[in-house]
Amino acid sequence: MTYRLYSCLKCACLLCTGLIVPLLFIGIAAWISGWFNLVDNALSDLGHAVKSNVAIVFNLGLSLGAFILATYSLVCAVRRDRIYGILLFVSSYLLDLIAVFDEVYGRVHFIVSVAFFTSLMTIVIMYGIGWKKILFPAVAVISFITIWYLHFVYDIPRGAAIPELLSILIVAPFMLDYALKLCKR
Repeated sequence: MTYRLYSCLKCACLLCTGLIVPLLFIGIAAWISGWFNLVDNALSDLGHAVKSNVAIVFNLGLSLGAFILATYSLVCAVRRDRIYGILLFVSSYLLDLIAVFDEVYGRVHFIVSVAFFTSLMTIVIMYGIGWKKILFPAVAVISFITIWYLHFVYDIPRGAAIPELLSILIVAPFMLDYALKLCKR
């Protein structure tokens, strides 16, 4: 195995770990909370330092995932695509800020969350621009906007957990494909 291939494999594993760790901790927190409802709650309700019995699990998972993603962006992505790497670093930092400024912080938490999800959508747009692909990124961005529009305007669903999870599921394949494409450069 060549050094370049080994390096790309390590980077891909780092990215996958950075994506899986927060989702795993979110799942564990939701499962052991005893009260979390996917339709009625936001994921960050699990991280409410005062009202949640699993805040430490949730916030630790976000922070750990953010650290891993920041490491990936600085060690792997920035070397091959500076703009994408910086954007990914900013997204990972915003993810960490969601853990830092949990629901107790009210409006600050909301602003940081909106900035985080906007940065995720920007990653998809960057993918489309960087690789000169239009169809799938456009469908993803339209889906992303539609999901949040339905939630904020029509209260569908009542809680933000489903739009939050769908947003992550929309962006993750683009991040993974971007990482693989960077390896081929």
